[in-house]
Amino acid sequence: MKKIWKKITHWEAWPFNLLYAPIAPMWLFYMLRSRAVWYFTPSNPKLTFGGMEGEPKREMYDLLPSHLFPTTVNILPEVQFEEVLNQIHRNNLTYPFVVKPEIGGQGILFRKIDSEEQLRNYHQHAPIEYIMQAMITYPMEVSVFYIRHPKAQKGKVTGFLHKIPLHVLGDGKSKLIELILAHPKAAKRREEHLTKHRDSLEVIIPAGEKYILSYAANHNRGAHFVDLKEHIDDKLVSVFDWLSLEINDFYYGRYDIMCTNVEDLKNGKNFSILEYNGCGAEPNHFYDTGYTLLGAYAEILAHWKDLYQISRYNRKQGIEPWPFMKGYKFLKKTKELFKVMREVDGRLG
Repeated sequence: MKKIWKKITHWEAWPFNLLYAPIAPMWLFYMLRSRAVWYFTPSNPKLTFGGMEGEPKREMYDLLPSHLFPTTVNILPEVQFEEVLNQIHRNNLTYPFVVKPEIGGQGILFRKIDSEEQLRNYHQHAPIEYIMQAMITYPMEVSVFYIRHPKAQKGKVTGFLHKIPLHVLGDGKSKLIELILAHPKAAKRREEHLTKHRDSLEVIIPAGEKYILSYAANHNRGAHFVDLKEHIDDKLVSVFDWLSLEINDFYYGRYDIMCTNVEDLKNGKNFSILEYNGCGAEPNHFYDTGYTLLGAYAEILAHWKDLYQISRYNRKQGIEPWPFMKGYKFLKKTKELFKVMREVDGRLG
């Protein structure tokens, strides 16, 4: 009974559809009011589907100066592995680096690659185009949710988080498998981690050493979030105003960034944009940060209101929402793709 009660009250761990079901009528209201199912697509005009889902990562990077994001190389799954190795040398990539799907999310098929053998295995199993990306060694990963109305010169940062990837801490006595099974978050995804780390399960992790289980610092992958809202100020906002106004015409969504520290980020130095996500980005700052369920709903609804207003304004400027069939076919294809990727992700080490 206690376990059932814990599942009911621990709303942050609810499945996405269950969590959002009570407020879904508000999304339907915006659809009806807009007379368009895909009313949100004008929100970020330079991103496919407004960045709701299925947008290629290449679109994001093409809108940024190369010094603002890590060295990134796209690889088609059908190319010979020798060409993959040639691309590594041409672009001065060194191990370790990360790989992730060109179209993806939620940490699916995101891997840290330490060797040619690991890369070969990934390439052999990759079902779609993927990217190899230099691994940024800045010590801090942050998430910044940014919103700006198109007619405004100044936007707002609504969420600012320090994201700590899921890891276990060695004690000098326990094997990795024991640490995984004893970790409250890692144990919930035991099959995933036992598969992904199968070559290291019997290794005893030295005392005080962190062993990272997932470099994808997403909530659904077990990352821990630390609220940085007290650091939101004009200096921070101005960095993202600069990006939005002068570089990528980005009005609504979330940046994932590696940086040395908060102050450097505010001063526009020593940071690298891992990626940014458009209107499909979740305002994830209500996870792990003390929000009640009602407080989380209030945050989501406030963001949806901004999304609706931005989309409505851009529509008045001549940017029409996607036609129903175009959006339906695109979404169907994307979901089929994600299904295949999840299947591969589940068995890939």
